[in-house]
Amino acid sequence: MTSTTGTTPPVAARDSAVERLAAVDALRGFALFGILMVNITYLASAYHGTGVEDPGFNGPLDGGVRALVATFFEAKFFLLFSFLFGYSFTLQLASAKRTQARFAPRFRRRLAGLFVLGVAHAVVLFPGDILTTYAVLGLILLALHRIRPRTAVCTAMVLFTVTAAAYLLFALSLWPDGGGVNEVSAAADAARATDALRGDAASVIAAHLAQLPDVVFLLVFFQAPAALAAFLLGLAAGKHQALADITRHGRLLRRLKIWGFSVGLCGGLVYAHASLAHPATTYEVLALGIDVITAPLLAAAYAATVLRLANGRRARTVIAVLAPAGRMTLTNYLTQSLVCALLFTGYGAGFVGRVPPAGIAVIALVLFAVQAVASRWWLNRHLYGPAEWGLRAWTTLSWPKEKARAW
Repeated sequence: MTSTTGTTPPVAARDSAVERLAAVDALRGFALFGILMVNITYLASAYHGTGVEDPGFNGPLDGGVRALVATFFEAKFFLLFSFLFGYSFTLQLASAKRTQARFAPRFRRRLAGLFVLGVAHAVVLFPGDILTTYAVLGLILLALHRIRPRTAVCTAMVLFTVTAAAYLLFALSLWPDGGGVNEVSAAADAARATDALRGDAASVIAAHLAQLPDVVFLLVFFQAPAALAAFLLGLAAGKHQALADITRHGRLLRRLKIWGFSVGLCGGLVYAHASLAHPATTYEVLALGIDVITAPLLAAAYAATVLRLANGRRARTVIAVLAPAGRMTLTNYLTQSLVCALLFTGYGAGFVGRVPPAGIAVIALVLFAVQAVASRWWLNRHLYGPAEWGLRAWTTLSWPKEKARAW
């Protein structure tokens, strides 16, 4: 009989620890769903993000769906993913320490693997890839991993503030003429991109390569600073093991929900109105600056809600639905792009520009539901998702163990 005071924790304690980790996986699964809701809008239409909407879908329902996605999803869920990347970094660091493994070489190999996957993903499937950005920013996280939690939080706040201020200054520089989109030129470019995406594989890849400069600009000047800030917030939370026992932070979670669903949501509404009704104008640039400050609040409110649900009366249901997908985020992220590429480009059905926004949202919901079921099935038979297994093998330069795990 094992003593509860020895080095082996009692069964109840082990089960509790597994449930708490599963709550974090549930949050990661929820973030995966939000990422899909945003990415699919770019995969399904070459007009999205150009400042002009597809002329075939300009009805009230189309506009309403676009507004909902822009308000509640765009620029929010990559922050959740980034926070969890920073938090998971501390878990990997602790694991390496327990096994007395050299962490830095392992983590650099992991980042190299993510970068290679990201480049292939961006060229072949979806130019809006985030893996390459995470790989580059991960090097900064590795260099800063010894900083104190308070310093990490302060640095994150500075990054958010400086980025927002930069947008404000840029907006002021545009104030005299107000900016705007050349709708004729943008529509012609989107039409050409649509035709290219409906072509053969070479045509699709060429279209992706043509989009990459604009995507890189967006990543460097908008997503990267915010993602690094979220990395640092996750690093600070991980050092305090903040998600190890959510019940200790009930008051903080309530405050995050109040601020996020008020100030954060207001910022999301401003962002949506500016980006959809006044693209490329001074107003939109100013709205981007507002969103840099307010989007983290709404993302935090989402996180607080999911974590409380995953630790409340409906914990088993929430975890059963979201956690398996969250344990296979890399596999599911890549699979989402593959399925959408087969649906919308010349790789398969070529439906790009032929599905209304409401239909795109339904496809995203169905795809995620299928992934949630498939992930649960897979993890009942395997310890890792296929992509996670491969990345782990490369990271550790070893053959990862495989065993079934019941949920």
